[in-house]
Amino acid sequence: MEKELQLQPRLQCIASLVPQGARLADVGTDHGYLPVWLLQHGRIESAIASDINALPLDHARATAREYGVTEKIDFRLCPGLAKLRPEECDTVLIAGMGGETIWGILAAAPWTRDGRHTLLLQPQTKIEELRLRLCENGYAVTREHLVRDKGKLYVVMTVTAGERYTPGAEQLYGGLALEREALYGDYLAHQIARLRRRAEGLRQSGSGEADGFAALADALEAKKGKWEHDNGT
Repeated sequence: MEKELQLQPRLQCIASLVPQGARLADVGTDHGYLPVWLLQHGRIESAIASDINALPLDHARATAREYGVTEKIDFRLCPGLAKLRPEECDTVLIAGMGGETIWGILAAAPWTRDGRHTLLLQPQTKIEELRLRLCENGYAVTREHLVRDKGKLYVVMTVTAGERYTPGAEQLYGGLALEREALYGDYLAHQIARLRRRAEGLRQSGSGEADGFAALADALEAKKGKWEHDNGT
């Protein structure tokens, strides 16, 4: 019987969002777990696994050998999408990086907002900055998903082409498309706590920005209360 790869909840959530029959580009593939799992389960047609460093690509090749899918993955050593052509993929996955790094990869590949590619993004940090950059540069965040893994909440974003606009602070911190998520209340609680800590730190340093962060925390508190009321939680 063929050995089957098991994914942790964060990666399982991302895998569930990859369209059936996709031609996948996995940027920053690390150990290659996602393309390997997706190929094992017949979810994707093809996979390109790229990484800026040789060692992670070696790890990904080893994973592919272990699970018998080496011949189905094209491994490329390059920064971001630098050695990929738009026609080689229809789904781009960038997970486990900071929001600024993810934006830098997309900004260097403007074809990712041509409307012919689905982007799956999972930022580890700077998610507010990533949301802002996406919206201001012609990307649409069509859905955001929440998953808890080892006690931490992660946001996974489904993104395609869209209209340029500048979202408000409440959207940037409270999410662009998270209201349908069962863990949304927990996410808002986390964001509120972050904002209150930021406000307190600024207040202690005498910064006039403290009131703005405190007001934003209050707005998210009201949003959380309404969401819990509407959802019976």
